[in-house]
Amino acid sequence: MGWIDGRNMRIDIRWGGNDADRRKYATELIALAPDVILASTTLGMVALHRTTSTVPIVFANVTDPVGAGFVRSLAQPGGNVTGFTTFEFSVGAKWLELLKEIAPQILRAVVIRDPTIASAVAQFAVIQSAAQTFGLEISPVDARELGEIEDAVTHFLRPPNGGLVVTASAFSLAQRDVLVQTATRHRLPAVYPFDYFVRGGGLISYGPDSVNQYRQAATYVDRILKGEKPADLPVQAPTRYKLAINLKTAKTLGLTVPPTLLTRADEVIE
Repeated sequence: MGWIDGRNMRIDIRWGGNDADRRKYATELIALAPDVILASTTLGMVALHRTTSTVPIVFANVTDPVGAGFVRSLAQPGGNVTGFTTFEFSVGAKWLELLKEIAPQILRAVVIRDPTIASAVAQFAVIQSAAQTFGLEISPVDARELGEIEDAVTHFLRPPNGGLVVTASAFSLAQRDVLVQTATRHRLPAVYPFDYFVRGGGLISYGPDSVNQYRQAATYVDRILKGEKPADLPVQAPTRYKLAINLKTAKTLGLTVPPTLLTRADEVIE
């Protein structure tokens, strides 16, 4: 798009590993009086949104910007913030559909969610409403500490025919290796929100290309640098979702992946 760091623009970067870091770095960035800020994930947006209501912000990989209070509506953001959402909540029903398709014997599923984020309620509501359609009994597990998840999964596994649904949150992304290992250790068929869970040993995932979110965000950064306002740029949801399957994990779990599912997969790990 013609922007080159050090030539016709300057890019200042901060990486925040915890809430204190994010608050500190948000303040630092605002003090630099930038023309626009790119925010990554809901937690990054929280810190920035509390720090400024005037500096233009473009976000990527935020799950529920309306519920979190970042924008008034998707079509008309109305303030200094716009960007690209992680997915639409209806994807929760698709997670259950895929879990039943790859492991039809499942009768119960644990749903791991983060109760501290606004999107957790909406994600679980969709999953819960779709559960009857697929003949599944759903048990929510709040993701606060890994030990709690291990205890809940162990308790849930006393009856057979269980599965696991990992919803999208900062917690699940940060602990993705541990969650995949937990599912493997308990021989649980599991569905995940992003393909990198599958590359790390998870069974199956369905979700957007999270890297492409930043390519899209770049187009909004470009438009704002050229004079447009965030309030006039609608928040956009992904238009393409990716299905990934790990055949090695399926074999370990004793599952035979239906050919119809394999032909629909965008990525198959053997």
